[in-house]
Amino acid sequence: MRSPMRRLASRVYESCVWRVALAVFATAPGVAAAALGGNVSSVEADRAHMKAQLVRSEAALFTVHQLQTANGTTVRELVSAAGVVFAVTWKGPFLPDLRQTLGTYFPSYEAAPRAGNSGHSHFAVQRADLVVLSRGHLRAYSGLAYVPSLVPTGLTIDQLQ
Repeated sequence: MRSPMRRLASRVYESCVWRVALAVFATAPGVAAAALGGNVSSVEADRAHMKAQLVRSEAALFTVHQLQTANGTTVRELVSAAGVVFAVTWKGPFLPDLRQTLGTYFPSYEAAPRAGNSGHSHFAVQRADLVVLSRGHLRAYSGLAYVPSLVPTGLTIDQLQ
């Protein structure tokens, strides 16, 4: 039987290997993703990247593409009638790859000052072109990212969560 320290070291090593592999894959040229502001036709690339199960459902003003990963995280990509991902939500024991999820909006997210009660358990980015609200702690994360100009008319943000 392995000692608790040896098991912990093994898990840390495996986590680092997976993070490096995901970072390489996420930055590889030619990889499409149904990221925020992206086209609905690339949802399948996200599903494959996350190794997730995809469930599609219709709402009055948008379509939800729900991706359920093997690690228990659920990512919902909300697509307007025009076929554009206008919002993304997540909930689960692990944060999704925000570089992939936010797509071309990731640099804006990364550069923006954090608003409100920023910290490890809660942070917010509120800009004219991007809103990201995220909260959580170890093994319990949830969040919402949306582009205000892409949200369909007649839809409130409360309806997205």
